[in-house]
Amino acid sequence: MTRMLTFGAVALCLASAIGCTDLKPLQAQVDELTQQVARLSSDQRSLKASVGNATSVAQSAAEQAQNRADAAASAAQAAQQSCDANNEKIDRMFKRSPQK
Repeated sequence: MTRMLTFGAVALCLASAIGCTDLKPLQAQVDELTQQVARLSSDQRSLKASVGNATSVAQSAAEQAQNRADAAASAAQAAQQSCDANNEKIDRMFKRSPQK
């Protein structure tokens, strides 16, 4: 029982000592942290907007690159068909010559 009373008295002394401390430095720290959180939140919003813009630009560039690649593939296919047709004509010409 005396042990509990002693512990209670010590706890009461500590509580009163803590209660008497100056809270202004703590309040200043809390205010500073609040400002930092607000700045970070603003920075996060601007970063999200920047990422969104960069994504849009990248998608547009990718679409343009794909269109150019498709056009190049089409041109290559047309050129190959032309080469095949020319080779076929040349082969027919050489086959006719010995027959005459």
